[in-house]
Amino acid sequence: MKKFFNKLEAKADALSQEFLGQASPSKTPVHQNQPSTIQPPTSDDIFRYRYHHGANLGSIFVLEKWLSGSMFPESAKGESELDAVKASVNEKGIDETRCIWENHWRSAVSQQDWDWFRNAAKGTSIRLPVGWWMMGGSEQASRLKGTEWAGLEGVYCNAWTIVREFVATAHNYGVGVLLDLHGLPGGANAEDHSGTSSHKASLWGNKKNLTLAKQSLHFMATEIHAGMHGVEGLQIVNESVHNAQGMYDFYSEVIEIIGRVDESIPIIISDAWDLPTAISWTQSRHPYNCIRNPIIIDTHRYYTFSDKDRASSPQQIISTIPNELHEVNPGTLCDKGEVQIIVGEWSNVLDGQTWSRASPQEKDPLVHQFGLSQSSRWLQKSSGSYFWTFKMDWMDGGEWGFVEQTKKSNILIPPFLTIPFSDIHALVSKAQAERQGACGQARGDHENYWNGTSPGEAFEHHLFGEGWEVGFEDAMAFFGARCQGRIPGGTGCGGDRIGGVEGWVKKRVLESGQRGKYAWEWEQGFRNGVGCFERAVGIL
Repeated sequence: MKKFFNKLEAKADALSQEFLGQASPSKTPVHQNQPSTIQPPTSDDIFRYRYHHGANLGSIFVLEKWLSGSMFPESAKGESELDAVKASVNEKGIDETRCIWENHWRSAVSQQDWDWFRNAAKGTSIRLPVGWWMMGGSEQASRLKGTEWAGLEGVYCNAWTIVREFVATAHNYGVGVLLDLHGLPGGANAEDHSGTSSHKASLWGNKKNLTLAKQSLHFMATEIHAGMHGVEGLQIVNESVHNAQGMYDFYSEVIEIIGRVDESIPIIISDAWDLPTAISWTQSRHPYNCIRNPIIIDTHRYYTFSDKDRASSPQQIISTIPNELHEVNPGTLCDKGEVQIIVGEWSNVLDGQTWSRASPQEKDPLVHQFGLSQSSRWLQKSSGSYFWTFKMDWMDGGEWGFVEQTKKSNILIPPFLTIPFSDIHALVSKAQAERQGACGQARGDHENYWNGTSPGEAFEHHLFGEGWEVGFEDAMAFFGARCQGRIPGGTGCGGDRIGGVEGWVKKRVLESGQRGKYAWEWEQGFRNGVGCFERAVGIL
């Protein structure tokens, strides 16, 4: 990763121009209306579309030596998963290595850890990096044949079963899991955390590797569809290299593959260190003409690896945070298309050269300010964020540790996750009492504005009111889900907010059946209804 940042600074940003200027249709394309299929949000919906306050669980299923050095025999020739497992098999054999690896996987998060994550940290989500070599079920051995992982299926034969167990345990605690295909065939990037120390990004432009990747993702989608409750999304690439050959073609093909299995699974793509281009690409996919899966852009935010960061003081870096993610400025789905992001990795780490520009006594207050600035911004501009990372050999992890940074109050816990159930009941009652008046006011404002702007046009203002009612009802359903027992593992506090608003808007607009010239009125009403409820209960 460190090498990558320095290389990126020297690159010309040619790809970012590929999609810029390709705006989505400026007017809603007119189609025939369809019957509404809207139903109340399910538990799975809430797991997937609420705001994700999360952490990564790195170096469990995809080892990284700097986090889990205890899993690396002295004979290991590199710092990747493959280096560790080959060294262990050479020393101890397949069976003993399998026992060691399975113990690492199963013991990664104890009951005490889960209790702390849910109750103290108020965590809602885990981003779980996994590797392609774990996939395939009965076809696992044949898929590994001819690759650097050949002969190691005996170590990983139970890995996916243990992932399924992990997801089920998390669900019982009310915690969702984002399945992140961190390690892809050949590597989506040249770093050790792709599973090997080849130092090549050999996924791109390699037909065999791309086929293996698609097979792995099809396997994962099929497994999720079969009933892995609590999976909040499937990430198809982690940290792709910038300007990778055929990356967006690969995204399109995989989205089709997953969509044919299950159009409800949120699909997460890497921004490849180029968020504007990724946004332009997602906006170019009009919701009426594409697979329905919500598409979410994963962007990572670190401030410790580049020469620019090292040359800056802590105060200078902190001052840039309020402008981060400024590219994320969604309009209406009908007009601009879909834009939704997560901050899939971030930390409170700054380089030693950066800290040399501050006095030692300033460090703790500055780390506190840095962490709160970041987490506040992610809450404002994204549908969720995942701190890197939850567990390591050297707990509590310093500025890399979710545990230590939470204990030091250096990460903002979204306030709505701490509201007592008794207050949630009272707030919902208050919002309900104000509902009719708020709807009337919003609809009146909408009608007066558009009738004044375009007098004589035959609007369909009733659509605004219909959308408003659905939006208000949905926001209320998310907020009250825990105290109503719809999310497992209730602890007496916590409301949820629709975090993936753009994806949820897309889902509801499509389900509404509105395809006519004024479908945008339904969408505007929906968004307004969500906002009115959230303002009424004080979480907007």
